[in-house]
Amino acid sequence: MLDVSSLSAAYGKHRALDGASLKVAKGEIVVILGANGAGKTTLLKAVCGVCPGRVSGRVTMQGADLIGLPPHRIVEEGIALVPEGRGIFGEMTVEENLMLGAYPDRARAEAPGTLDRVYTLFPKLRERRRQVVRTMSGGEQQMVAIGRAMMSNPAILALDEPSLGLSPILCKELFRALKAVRDAGLGLLMVEQNARQSLAIADRGYLLENGAIVHEGRAQELLNDPAVQKAYLGGAAAPQPQAPPMPKPTQSPADIAAAALRGLTARAPSPPTRPTIDTGDLVARAQAASSRRATPAPVPAPPPLQQPAPPHSADRLQRILTEIEDAARRAEQYRPNMKRR
Repeated sequence: MLDVSSLSAAYGKHRALDGASLKVAKGEIVVILGANGAGKTTLLKAVCGVCPGRVSGRVTMQGADLIGLPPHRIVEEGIALVPEGRGIFGEMTVEENLMLGAYPDRARAEAPGTLDRVYTLFPKLRERRRQVVRTMSGGEQQMVAIGRAMMSNPAILALDEPSLGLSPILCKELFRALKAVRDAGLGLLMVEQNARQSLAIADRGYLLENGAIVHEGRAQELLNDPAVQKAYLGGAAAPQPQAPPMPKPTQSPADIAAAALRGLTARAPSPPTRPTIDTGDLVARAQAASSRRATPAPVPAPPPLQQPAPPHSADRLQRILTEIEDAARRAEQYRPNMKRR
């Protein structure tokens, strides 16, 4: 459907694209991988007629030559571009943005049916068709940009970094939507920074380096290619360790069995030796123990009972008695004095 052959582009003396060739068929997703500055965006702009540099080569859409045509004529031929940064009209509603995409002659007659297909692919846009686009999230704005390009009723949809700036969850949702667009029969030519997810949904891929196509192949082959993994997918997966191979026997099975039996015999423990027992010695020791048990051991005498110490010593008692007698004599001397009074 889309055939690009020996396409080159230059900005002044700088050659940004050098003889690139690729093809995109109906109902096929083709992804272009490459480092920053490799010429990926220039390739899309040259195909869609919006490259400001000098463009040469051959680009045909269903046999019609597109080189030199203005952008609106290329849209009429069936190629629509979703540019990097979306390029939507933020002050207009979702439905107004979508209907602007139906301006080409090839799309006007089928605009209502195309709008319904866009709403089927992106149900959120139907729910928010009256919402101002600038108030929507980045993922929803990207859906508006894709839906507006689809409103032109294209055969080929060119997307430049559609997942740029989106969260991982919105990226998954976007790639599911792109698969649905492919299943609707459109061809997709996509430049994408998320190489792993884009290859997961793509049919084929091209590697672009310094403005030239250096490799192409099926998407699954590129996904498993160690060179592609190292350059674009963060490195190849570490190889799983394998068990070393078992050594092959150099002896016959009979010799191996005999050697195993000899080893078992050599390692078998010998029965423990029983010590010799002197019966006479055992009898003598038993008699000695019996005689020790028959003689009772002397019982020690109990210790003498300790007499409790008197609560008071003798000299203290004597002193108390002396004090009592002194007190009696003083009392006798006190009574006569009382009588004389």
